[in-house]
Formats: sequence, C-alpha cells, structure tokens
Amino acid sequence: MGVDGGGGPGGPVASTTLRVVGRWSATDDVVVLTLADPAGHRLRDWAPGAHVDVVLAGGLVRQYSLCGDRFDPRTYRVAVRRERDGRGGSAHVHDRLAVGDLVGVGGPRNTLPLVPAEEYLFLAGGIGITPLLPMVAQAERLGADWHLAYAGRSRSGMPFLDELPTGAGRVSVHASDEGDRLDVAARVAGAGAAARIYCCGPASMVAEVERAGAGRGAGAVRTERFSAPAQDAPVRSAPFEVVLARSGRTVVVDTGTTVLQAIEAAGGRVLSSCGQGLCGTCETTVLDGVPDHRDSVLDADERAAGDCLLVCVSRSCSDRLVLDA
Repeated sequence: MGVDGGGGPGGPVASTTLRVVGRWSATDDVVVLTLADPAGHRLRDWAPGAHVDVVLAGGLVRQYSLCGDRFDPRTYRVAVRRERDGRGGSAHVHDRLAVGDLVGVGGPRNTLPLVPAEEYLFLAGGIGITPLLPMVAQAERLGADWHLAYAGRSRSGMPFLDELPTGAGRVSVHASDEGDRLDVAARVAGAGAAARIYCCGPASMVAEVERAGAGRGAGAVRTERFSAPAQDAPVRSAPFEVVLARSGRTVVVDTGTTVLQAIEAAGGRVLSSCGQGLCGTCETTVLDGVPDHRDSVLDADERAAGDCLLVCVSRSCSDRLVLDA
C-alpha cells in the first residue's frame, strides 16, 4: 500500500515517533521516505508484506507498505504515490513532509504474510510493487521458484524497476504505452498447482487475479487492495446487539452505525486506523454470534471460522455478537 485511500482520523495507532531521514522521488508522482528513530534505536522487526500506520498532520492516518531491507534494523522505507483526487494524506507527504520532520508510526502489522512455498507468482500494478519487493527478495534468498509480472502505464511511472533482479528471466515488465498489456488470466493459469500467488494493484487487476485463481485451494491467492471494493447489502438490515465481554456492557448497532462507532459511543475503545476494512488494525475476537464479514483482509478460511471480525466495516448475521472487547 502506498496510496491515499487508507483511512482518516482513527484510534491511537501511533506507538512511536520516527524522523524522516531520507527522501527521494522514484517517479514523478511517487516519493520514497526513509524513517528512523531520532535517538538511533533499533526498530521493530518486520516480515515481507508488512505495513506501518503513519500519522500525519491533523491526525490523518495512512497505511504504507514497508518496501526496504527487512534486515536493516535502523530504518523503515515507504513509498507514497500522489493521489490527485485523494483525501489529503499523499498531498501532505509530497508537498510538506521534509527530511528532519517527525511522524507518528504504528505497527508494523502484516495482513499479507509470505507463507512458505516452492513456487511463487507475484503480480504488481504500479505502486502495488511496494509490498511485493521484500517478498521477491525473500523468495530469491530462499532459492524458491518465483516470477514477477509488473504492470503500469509506462516504465517511467513504475517505481523500483532498477531494484528488481534481472537474471533468469524471472521478471516481466508490462507497460501499457508500449502496447504490452499483462494477461492476468494467462499468468495465473500458467502457475504451478501448488504455487502461492500474491497480487497488489488497482481494483480491476485484483479482481482479475481473484477470478482467475478462484479454482485454486484456500489461501493460494492473496491480494491487497488500494481501496475497499463495493459491497453487497448487509445480511441483516435490523439493528443488533454487541456485548463487550470485558466490561459486560451491551451496545446496540443501528443500521447507519458501524460496530466500531457504537463501541466508541458507549465509551469503549478498539484500536483502529483505516476505517475501510483494509489494514486489519481493528480485528477483534468473536466469542459468540455469527459475523457478517465485509472486510478485504480475512481469507475464506478465516471468515468461515467466525472467530474474529473487523469492527470498522463488518456487521452481524445474528441478533447478538459477543466480542472480546
């Protein structure tokens, strides 16, 4: 993630304060930031697929994928694409955030973990390359059979091309202005039966990957979106009750209210960030009841288990949910 769709003012996501110690332009509309502890302390470890919450001026919270060297204990690297029709986060980063400035940072958190496999297919669209860069590095380090298909409007607008491995024909670049459109269905069909497929990119690309990989086993295809997809109507239109097990308090969630809003209105507190079911920050354990999952984080098996939900967007199929909150 590195776009301006990740969230607005949310809960207390910042766990530390970091300083911008490096800044450079990867393309005309992508700026890369290097963050470090002001006192030089070691940062929290992370794994490929992780992101951090960055708290900007006015309490804006945005999620950005970590795209640097996971074995560098002193710095984090993120890339931010300017969104012309965004909500202010990317404009602040591009126009105002400078080397030496301090930002609040929460995490790292990982909703797109790289699972062990002998074969990987990575599919990136534009700034969607950011969570996949560390995955490619890890797959290469482990000696796995991997391939990356990277698509964009033009090579000049595709960040980090110069950081991709060039040997063994593992990387294919597809620039629309060169007439080379990525055939997503063919690439997915050509991956081995046991391959793990990871995709991050525009909604249309993610949808293509999910359709093409629908016949594969559970967890074989993992995707990350820039923004939340359109959802069908909730399972139930009537209000429902949420019991907060830690306090014993019961709150009513009306039709136009989210579970998170109802909890906060009653004085409860759940860590939250994006407000769109994209980042996983507000995942809460379900002790009883049947969730109506409306997020973009949980996979099919996790949804079927019914033991957690993202309270910023998900609702209830049953009259009552009991949450560990």
